Amino acid sequence: MAGRLQNKVALITGAGSGIGLESSILFAREGANVLLVDINIEAAEKGAALITQRYPNVKALATKADVGKEADIKAAVDKAVNEFGRLDVMFNNAGIMHPADDNALNTEEHIWDLTMQINLKGVWWGCKYAILAMRENPTDESKGLHTGGSIINTASFVAIVGAATPQLAYTASKGGVLAMTRELAMVHAREGIRLNSLCPGPLKTPLLMDFLNTAEKRDRRMIHLPMGRFGEAVELAKAALFLASDDSSYMTGTDFNVDGGLTSAYVTPIGEPTLPPPVSLTIE
Repeated sequence: MAGRLQNKVALITGAGSGIGLESSILFAREGANVLLVDINIEAAEKGAALITQRYPNVKALATKADVGKEADIKAAVDKAVNEFGRLDVMFNNAGIMHPADDNALNTEEHIWDLTMQINLKGVWWGCKYAILAMRENPTDESKGLHTGGSIINTASFVAIVGAATPQLAYTASKGGVLAMTRELAMVHAREGIRLNSLCPGPLKTPLLMDFLNTAEKRDRRMIHLPMGRFGEAVELAKAALFLASDDSSYMTGTDFNVDGGLTSAYVTPIGEPTLPPPVSLTIE
């Protein structure tokens, strides 16, 4: 059977680790040629090598880019088109959560500006150059390929609910991603270009675990999670695959919450989870 992204081309930012790496592997498994983009080129190259070894029928390339620089994003999109002939999926996933990000009184302006540059401007530029590329996609009915494509922007559950443990710049940037994605989805809805926001709950990633470096910090968050555990990056990759594929062909402008029920919860259950979390694709 053909994969859900057979013959398609995907560009994923922040592809060296976490959601980006898991998505790169999963998209390749489903038939996509993948450009792994990361500021850490060694991590991206390692991911591309893993894909090449595991799935020889698809192509995986790595390139270095700082998504806070427009020229880097344009160059990455150009590389995807030049190497693979088209761009069907743009996953604007890269972002930062700065440890000095705090509340309105304590967050310094340079932390605010840096966060907006990467988390919001970077997504804007990713959308801009992906839209331009997707308009030029050639149609090949024999391969199920068409003009247009799917753009996925990583937002966060904190763009939907407030927290008394503030990271104000991060929260504001992710709220901006939601609003921008909805607007662009409406603008380009009749061009065959779909845009959706992916809203992860708290994930068991090195980034968050480094931040939640005490039992008190972890427990304060765990009590709000109905499923009794942090999410796994691979679970977000599976959601991204749905948004990338034609399975979500009638979805655009959506805030797609993958948060273990957090944003729907008032009182959470007690007891331990019955089922274990899924295993990372990096160790298949």
